[in-house]
Amino acid sequence: MRFDLTDLRLFCDVVEAGSITRGAERSALALAAASTRIRAMETSLGAALLTRSRQGVSPTPAGVLLLKHARGLLEQSARMQDELGALAEGGAGEVRVLANTNALTEFLPEALSSFLADHPQVSVDLEERLSDEIVGLVAEGAADLGIVAGTVDVGALETYPFRTDRFVVVTAPGHPLAARLSASFAQALDYDLVGLDRASSLQRFLAGRAAREGRRLRLRVQLRSFDAVCRLVECGVGIGVVPETTAARAICTMDLAIVSLTDDWAVRELKICVRSLADLRPVARELVDSLRAA
Repeated sequence: MRFDLTDLRLFCDVVEAGSITRGAERSALALAAASTRIRAMETSLGAALLTRSRQGVSPTPAGVLLLKHARGLLEQSARMQDELGALAEGGAGEVRVLANTNALTEFLPEALSSFLADHPQVSVDLEERLSDEIVGLVAEGAADLGIVAGTVDVGALETYPFRTDRFVVVTAPGHPLAARLSASFAQALDYDLVGLDRASSLQRFLAGRAAREGRRLRLRVQLRSFDAVCRLVECGVGIGVVPETTAARAICTMDLAIVSLTDDWAVRELKICVRSLADLRPVARELVDSLRAA
């Protein structure tokens, strides 16, 4: 077997994306080149690594085993580059961070800007995922650290407090819910909703919560930011479920009513999760320390 680091990174990207096309894009390779590399890996190994279907690709048993070792080798390579770079360039390196929607939109921009300003040679690869997906990827070594909801089972991962927030409902002043101080998510499901893009982790989470109620989200429109959701809510298009920090900021410039959600899951304790703080690469450990102190 003659796999180089580009092969291994490509294979990880393809499996994580569930598609050779999207995996090639992540690895900055042409589709034809990526397909050729995957076929060459399978030929060299003498076994199929991917199961291909109309829905995408998934790893075979051999692929699962390769994925495990590939992630370990890539992590070791990244650690080597960071530690050598720290000696040569005073702290250069890249940290891969996974975060849920709430952390990514409300808290990480400010926290990361402070860290990056103090570490000009460091870059951060930030990606949005569902909390349970983040736990799995951090445990597998696909990311240095994650920011997840405190309610998710993190298994053997180490966790550290990050922020606390809660989800609320925002409505136009004349909406039937506007006169209420609080409401359950089940009650909110009686009305049209303005939501985030289907790919967002929060929207998938809310869809799952609605399914537990035996209901579906009555989505009128889906947007890319909480601020955009609030603007359409103000126009009477529907109601929105947003972080309380977003709602508090929005009412300074928009005519909105804020209704507390009574569901237990509405309170969000956000936590940093890592496999082992002591074993993190120095630059990643510095980021964790910075986020904890912010």
